[in-house]
Amino acid sequence: MSARAGRTGLAGGLFTALVLVFLLVPLGIVALFSLHSSPSLTFPFEGFSTRWYSEVFGNEAFREALFNSLELALATAAFTFVFGTAAAYGVTRSGSRLAGAGVAIFLLPITLPLLFVGIALLIALRRVDIELSLLTILIGHTIIAFPFFFMIARVALERLDPMLEEAAADLGASPWTAFRKVTLPQVFPVLLGAAALAFMVSLDEFVVTFFVSGNETTLPLFIFSRLRTTLNPSINVVSTLLMTITLVLFVFAFVMGIRAERRRARRAASLLDAVQ
Repeated sequence: MSARAGRTGLAGGLFTALVLVFLLVPLGIVALFSLHSSPSLTFPFEGFSTRWYSEVFGNEAFREALFNSLELALATAAFTFVFGTAAAYGVTRSGSRLAGAGVAIFLLPITLPLLFVGIALLIALRRVDIELSLLTILIGHTIIAFPFFFMIARVALERLDPMLEEAAADLGASPWTAFRKVTLPQVFPVLLGAAALAFMVSLDEFVVTFFVSGNETTLPLFIFSRLRTTLNPSINVVSTLLMTITLVLFVFAFVMGIRAERRRARRAASLLDAVQ
């Protein structure tokens, strides 16, 4: 039985390794050719050079796209943090039978094709005569990123013992004080990780941005425009930059999740010790 389990574990490990290789090798090739000394994007690799990095960072259009993307991603993370936390708290603490319908509505954007969302948002903005700008891009990014934040925040708040808030209320704390001093500190690492995920969603968003950007540009739009005019390692430079930022934020969100889980485990252990 143990030998069979060992073979199953080995097969699972090999399959996982193959999947990781399949996913990571193309990304590694993209990063490798961002340092290619030649304009070619095919093997053989002719040598390393940072010329394409100098060209990209010296490009004013790239700097504008980078600044716009970072500004939009930060704003999206901030808006989703505030509104997503409020929505998740309201749903998890509501005793109404309509709470389930509220959850479905909040998650609706990720169930629809992004093409449909982009076209619908464009039509809605045109109907109310809102000029396409960074503001309309922010609206689109917030709509897309909100469900991801909401799902994570909802789970974190559902796992929290409501008796802690009730105890704070019994001690005279107002609902806002109980939330600010009791609830929020316990789920804040998870919410911070969810905000990092919203940042990543905004940074990589292309389809909705394409419809509501007007004359503004972001990094994904910059990559798309360069692909239509030229094909050299400068495209790989921008892609590598996006991958690096996304990877750093993913690690950050992962660490925040681990910290929150360890804090919850320590709190549960301390309560158990107090009971015993």
